Amino acid sequence: QVQLVESGGGSVQTGGSLRLSCAASRYTYDSYCVGWFRQTPGKEREGVASIYRAGGITYYADSVKGRFTISQDNAENTLYLQMNSLKPEDTAMYYCAAGPPSKLWSGSYCRITSAEWYKYWGQGTQVTVSA
Repeated sequence: QVQLVESGGGSVQTGGSLRLSCAASRYTYDSYCVGWFRQTPGKEREGVASIYRAGGITYYADSVKGRFTISQDNAENTLYLQMNSLKPEDTAMYYCAAGPPSKLWSGSYCRITSAEWYKYWGQGTQVTVSA
């Protein structure tokens, strides 16, 4: 079984930075696609970024390109999301998730538009950006 636990959320002013962490109990072949998602009340869950653990290939939503960086620490089974130049629009509950490349691999990256195929989810960590 794969268990994910997020941390690092908090409140920050516009232009500030936060670093989210996601600790995994372990990674299996059905969890090699790992991603960050966010959700606000009244909106559907939005894919933010993904990383393919076997090769480190990353993918980002257009809304966060150039501001967010997804990375991994293989030695500690930890996923990170470095968020810079934060905007009020980034305010959301952020979740890390993991799923099988057999369902999520697009041919060049792990999809973030098919959240239903991510099998494992953390409990979420709140990020609030004030103007």
